[in-house]
Amino acid sequence: MLDLLVINATLADGQTRMSLGVQAGRIAEVGKGLNLPSHETLDAQGQLLTAPFVDAHFHMDATLSYGLPRVNQSGTLLEGIALWGELKPQLTQDALIERALAYCDWAVAKGLLAIRTHVDVCDPRLLAVEALLQVKRQVAPYIDMQLVAFPQDGVLRAPGALDNLKRAIDMGVDVVGGIPHFERTMQHGADSVRLLCELAAERGLLVDMHCDESDDPLSRHVETLAAETHRLGLHGRVTGSHLTSMHSMDNYYVSKLIPLMAEAKLHVVSNPLINITLQGRHDTYPKRRGMTRVPELLAAGINVAFGHDCVMDPWYSLGSGDMLEVAHMGLHVAQMTSQAAMRQCFNAVTSAPARAMQLEDHGLEVGKSADFVLLQARDPIEAIRLRATRLAVYRRGQCIASSPPAQTQLNLPGRPANTTFMPNFTHTRSTT
Repeated sequence: MLDLLVINATLADGQTRMSLGVQAGRIAEVGKGLNLPSHETLDAQGQLLTAPFVDAHFHMDATLSYGLPRVNQSGTLLEGIALWGELKPQLTQDALIERALAYCDWAVAKGLLAIRTHVDVCDPRLLAVEALLQVKRQVAPYIDMQLVAFPQDGVLRAPGALDNLKRAIDMGVDVVGGIPHFERTMQHGADSVRLLCELAAERGLLVDMHCDESDDPLSRHVETLAAETHRLGLHGRVTGSHLTSMHSMDNYYVSKLIPLMAEAKLHVVSNPLINITLQGRHDTYPKRRGMTRVPELLAAGINVAFGHDCVMDPWYSLGSGDMLEVAHMGLHVAQMTSQAAMRQCFNAVTSAPARAMQLEDHGLEVGKSADFVLLQARDPIEAIRLRATRLAVYRRGQCIASSPPAQTQLNLPGRPANTTFMPNFTHTRSTT
């Protein structure tokens, strides 16, 4: 007998009246109209059942610190970095843990069950590393968390940063990070990419590098990242995050660059909410959007994910952990409005980031972990349009969060009282 049987579900690929059976925390059956004995049955009533949301780019050490010690007045990336530098000496491990755990609660409520977070290693105390390693252990029953050793002030530029990064890896950090465009010179940036990729190859680790997060069309470190990935045989293990300079690059150069990235099997993470906020700040008009070339990268077969990046921190004053909000912004900024493109935006916050993080257990397939989210929507496009209510969030076959369906009570002149309007259902307006 199954522990749980979900019936009458719609899947992201368009299949309807689907059933999913759970046994011992794993998916045991998937099929249309299954009628199997179970201890518990969940009737999805035609709503969308999806694998959990995944955020492949976040900064949990800074999250929920907005206003400490002051607010970013210019709204620029560089003031945010300077502000974070002011805040670092004031950080305490207890406060970091408290804010991170609060954000993880937000994430679970939104069906976000896997997060890759960058953690600054330029503080020789490695206080944030210790804090987030503790958070990772604490949330492991309900969130898969990867930590990236991120030298925020530059691995070559900041004194002791390389040694700190190596210490963080020895402590259990999962991924090698970098920020080549923040090194002192273009050459130092290229040197940092080479050094960090060699370290990852030596340690058998993944790489996720902040690359070319600027409006400078000559910031081209992703080219070096692709070349080093190819040279060291790191194909499929390396992610280039942000890549906003591609927005400003010459088209001829990009026509050479994208095939190099595809050859290296790079993953790309764009961060629509933050890229559209921070980039183009020095422009008058026309003002650049700043987000990388998502449709062109996808057309080349490159795996592209969307990340949240920041929530209420020195760089971004908003956010709630809702990856559908991220997909919604990405869809608009990249003008991905065809039916197929909108579904790609949904993939960019579910399957694509799971691939970048190498989460082999992610997905609604037999044998995989019974992690899934029931949304108040009929398909992925409607889910993005409405930023759909998470009706139920399951981890290992257990419901860990739930919300009542969203609805509005209408009392309109000339209309029957107590009419309910459900925005995800077809609604015919009365003519009487």
